[in-house]
Amino acid sequence: MNSENPAASTFTSRMLRAAKLDPELYEEVEADKSSLGQATAVVVLSSIAAGLGNVQAGGLGMLLVGTFGALASWYIWAFLTYIIGTRLLPEPQTVADHKELLRTTGFSSAPGLIRILGIVPGFTGIVYTAASIWMLIAMVISVRQALDYTSTWRALAVCGVGWLVQGVVLYFILSALAIPEGP
Repeated sequence: MNSENPAASTFTSRMLRAAKLDPELYEEVEADKSSLGQATAVVVLSSIAAGLGNVQAGGLGMLLVGTFGALASWYIWAFLTYIIGTRLLPEPQTVADHKELLRTTGFSSAPGLIRILGIVPGFTGIVYTAASIWMLIAMVISVRQALDYTSTWRALAVCGVGWLVQGVVLYFILSALAIPEGP
């Protein structure tokens, strides 16, 4: 008798399939309305892995800030991707809602789990660069699938514009929250 938890097995399997850039996985989570919690968990785990991989540079405080920042960034980027992809750059067959983008883009964070390897001295830069590229490729695939695009280039454009706008928004939010240094 198999005592393995089927939900955990599905979650682990989905993360591995997302990291393997399996387009069918992104179609699956797009359609599975119950997978938003799993998508959020992937983003949180990826963020924690990043924080742990960079803990020597930022300490525990950076882990907490990084986790919440990654969640906010994911939500903003998914929302912008939804607006850009469905309103500004749709294809004729494009039909999606914001939660579909949250589910698919959440799973595109799965490759970010490797950032925990940044804890190995001398590997942080290499690991973070590889994870960033891998996550961007996963994001493009997730957007292409969620928005039913036939063009990967269109999905790349939507991700790029969304990323730039999200970066500007986060910059202004973080600047507004910055605590001025004393004399």
